Amino acid sequence: MLLTLKVKIQPTEEQRVKLLSTMKTFNAACDTISREAYTSNTFNQYKLHRRIYHRVREQYKLPAQLAIRAIGKVMESYKVDRRHLHVFDPLGAVVYDQRIMSFKGLDKVSLTTAWGRETIPLMVGDYAKLGQRALRGQADLVYVRKEFYLCLVFEQPEEPPFTPEDYLGVDLGVVKLVTTSDGVSYSGEEVDAVREHYTEVKAELQRVGSKSSKRKLRRLSGREALFKRYTNHVISKGFVAVAEGTKRAIALEDLRGIRSRTTVRRGQRERLGKWDFNQLRAFVEYKAKLRGVPVQLIDPRDTSRRCSRCGHVEKGNRVSQSEFRCRAYGFGSNADLNAAVNVRWRADVNQPIVVCQRVLEFELQAHDFSRG
Repeated sequence: MLLTLKVKIQPTEEQRVKLLSTMKTFNAACDTISREAYTSNTFNQYKLHRRIYHRVREQYKLPAQLAIRAIGKVMESYKVDRRHLHVFDPLGAVVYDQRIMSFKGLDKVSLTTAWGRETIPLMVGDYAKLGQRALRGQADLVYVRKEFYLCLVFEQPEEPPFTPEDYLGVDLGVVKLVTTSDGVSYSGEEVDAVREHYTEVKAELQRVGSKSSKRKLRRLSGREALFKRYTNHVISKGFVAVAEGTKRAIALEDLRGIRSRTTVRRGQRERLGKWDFNQLRAFVEYKAKLRGVPVQLIDPRDTSRRCSRCGHVEKGNRVSQSEFRCRAYGFGSNADLNAAVNVRWRADVNQPIVVCQRVLEFELQAHDFSRG
């Protein structure tokens, strides 16, 4: 599996000036290359290289390999959309490969700039284990909040998937972000507090409307995204480790397109919209793949309305956000826990095994759990 590691670099003031100038020159060259590709309808990298390479070298004085990487960056962008002319941010990423970037031990990197090579210190935590990883392909030099970072792509070995003995059902929500069929939940209270704080601050800044308030809005947006990303990392790492330790596969609700399919009360619209279901699912999938934990995506329909004990499905079973009570059998439970057990059940019965025996065993376990 290929993973991206974001590493901070610490240039001197003179090196910062060179890197910024190289970045602006590189992206200006990308604009020129983009105009040539779009107006001439040339989207083959080899043909575009022959048309524009020498002109770019002469006009922008870029080193040969940086000019080649600029052509490559433009071609990558046109693989997505060829209907419009692409314009590049002056401080957009500069693409490096192993010809114009090399490591000097584990604490320095040598980068080609418009003024030649510069050796710059790296800031890498012990968790990154830089010396144990194999760099693949290219790396991007990015400039974020007046700091430079290298986004390095590494190959990470995967564990072969094990044969699961059972399933860990996972229900996703907004009040409790995650609830597992083991009865473990991750509360959304802290996320809600952060969301409400940022919503209030953003509303005030939008009312002001000045240039400084708009700059602060961009900074706040970045901080909120980092907080949500960190939360998703912590949650996914937690229950993937549990599944690995108990030799269980993860049964996860497939919530792609949930916003278009789901109607919620007005007070919960923002909470639903702000929670990144797809990001959490992606984190679970890649962390599980690295550890050899199988993941099965489950259709979430009726998991919140089905009684995990008798199987009766009715809208009225869901008494409130937190309470479930079966109208047919009288079974009561926490609504999120009941849904997580249903997710586990749905994954279990979809497998090519002796279904009747496993379903009977599962229902007995649910019965014992509810009594306890």
